Amino acid sequence: MNSFFKIAVVGLLFSATSFYSQNNAKFRVVLDAGHGGNDFGAVYHGYVEKNNALNVALKVGRILEADALTQVIYTRKTDVFIPLDERANIANKAKADIFVSIHCNANKNTVASGTETYVMGVTRNASNLEVAKKENEVVTMEKDYKIKYDGYDPNSPESVIGMTVVQEEFLDQSIELAAGIQEGFENDLGRKSRGVKQAGFLVLRKNYMPRVLIEMGFVSNKEEGAYLSSDEGQEKIASAIAKAILDYKKEYFVPGTEEYVPETPKVNEVKTTPIDTPKVKDTKSVSVTSNIIFKVQISASSKKMELIPSNFNGLSGVSIEEGAIHKYYFGSTSNYEQSKRDLEEAKAKGYSSAFIVAYKNGQKITIQEALR
Repeated sequence: MNSFFKIAVVGLLFSATSFYSQNNAKFRVVLDAGHGGNDFGAVYHGYVEKNNALNVALKVGRILEADALTQVIYTRKTDVFIPLDERANIANKAKADIFVSIHCNANKNTVASGTETYVMGVTRNASNLEVAKKENEVVTMEKDYKIKYDGYDPNSPESVIGMTVVQEEFLDQSIELAAGIQEGFENDLGRKSRGVKQAGFLVLRKNYMPRVLIEMGFVSNKEEGAYLSSDEGQEKIASAIAKAILDYKKEYFVPGTEEYVPETPKVNEVKTTPIDTPKVKDTKSVSVTSNIIFKVQISASSKKMELIPSNFNGLSGVSIEEGAIHKYYFGSTSNYEQSKRDLEEAKAKGYSSAFIVAYKNGQKITIQEALR
């Protein structure tokens, strides 16, 4: 993807273990409309970030809800204030497959324009730090925020740089999702793309799933602000975001068995039906044509490692797919049942976020295609 070259420009260096959900009965998407209530976000020329974020989130949700295998959970559906850590709690309790936070950008330079999508990480890039600082300032509205957010100071760039990056194993898939969103904005809508970037957003910090933060454009730019605040513009933006999410789902999601049942009317409390072991539905076929190969992806890293068991928690027979991100695989078989056993072995060795991938004649395909 072209966006990966843009990531390289902003200096992404990371070590990541990939994530893949094979447990949920439906693909669970948490849509997070940024700001809300007494937190207006950016306000320029009469254009209000919190309103645009909510309108687009609801429109994205309506599109996704039309897909029978997708379940949407909202951090807010009305104009209310939700603390940043509670947004993460909602996603974690729901055992979401992805978390998508929707925002508008702003800059004192009112000529600035374009879209950008962020993944969690530490950066010294000045513009990325400024965006993160603005979005993080909302924590000052929360009681005891320095305790809740480990001494975070929104006025200190060092505080953003020094944030602990947790759950790096989700960075690989976060970048995939972010790149798809940016490509949709650029290719389908003809919007200016500022690329996929990395910064320390508190709202992404403790989410245990792939997660991204979208800056849909600049409300500080009169022309772009008008587009972001129009029903037509919001519909187009929502359509591009939803398409990227569904494309990501097609690539990575295999339906499982665990149902998600939110309690009502409290949006902040969710519960799940416990299961003993992960299962995948409709996997009767054991033999698959010989040109289909299943592997278990156990990790992804910018660092190239020697393929010896001691580097992979004792797993032997690990292979590598080299690239900007080196991907590491365990096992190689045309038997899907065997690949599930390989997955169990990888998880037993500590690779809890390992997942199965499929190839046909050397080209990556979805698990659904392989089983068909």
